[in-house]
Amino acid sequence: MKDLLLHIYSYPDPTPPEAIDQAVRFAAAVGGDLTALAVQVNLQASSNYLASRLINLAALCAEQEAKSLAACKSAVAVFEEKLATYRVTGGSLLTQADLYAIGSHVALHARTRDLCLVPMVDGRDGQRAVTEAVVFGSGRPVLLFRPGKAELLGGGLSTVVVAWDGSPTAARALAAALPLLPKARQVRVLTVLNEKAEARAGLGAEVVRHLGVHGVEAIADEVDAANRKVGQVLSDYVAEHGSDLLVMGAYGRSRIQEFILGGATESLLANPRMPLLLAH
Repeated sequence: MKDLLLHIYSYPDPTPPEAIDQAVRFAAAVGGDLTALAVQVNLQASSNYLASRLINLAALCAEQEAKSLAACKSAVAVFEEKLATYRVTGGSLLTQADLYAIGSHVALHARTRDLCLVPMVDGRDGQRAVTEAVVFGSGRPVLLFRPGKAELLGGGLSTVVVAWDGSPTAARALAAALPLLPKARQVRVLTVLNEKAEARAGLGAEVVRHLGVHGVEAIADEVDAANRKVGQVLSDYVAEHGSDLLVMGAYGRSRIQEFILGGATESLLANPRMPLLLAH
């Protein structure tokens, strides 16, 4: 992973300095070049006579856009300081996008990167929509983390858990994570049984063999879902084993099925307890 991208959010709440610090430390750990993509929001005030008369809509939008630009510049300054501190090569891009097109804008830039780092600040803001757009629209792996709750490299890569159900999305996630796995102290391949028909006992053995060819020692493990949702099973497992990174495919079933049934990706995006490396 030599070419990394960090999304810097600026509206309504900016990416916090601790998220930038963690991203740069991650780039230092993997030996990658890191580019910060700071996106100023464009609110595009509509031409509305009544709104202009009552609340001066254009002026309000211009004020928020200026606030967003100031947040971008402040974050870029922190980013460049951290690059020097951790001796990481990289640079920054200050761009602009419409409020509801930020996700597709970031996804476009992520398509020519090895990995896109997306810090999550608050599930109530637009960051969740951006996250989904990058995961499903970039065609590249995405690393999600949340300072204070799902710390990135808080203590190095101790235990990495690879969620494995034998699906194409799980295979893509495994391939995307392969450059990181040799840096982990322990790699565990987890198959959740009695949740999906295709997730059978013994599936993890072939993953262990494949990783061994790449010089990565791994442990295959299986857990019975026992009527729990797979997202809860995964969260409980990584907590039990002190994992600081979960690798998984994003949305193995159709998105409408995931919405109705409550899939693992949906559950973990809503309440991340550890950094997630997702591939779709």
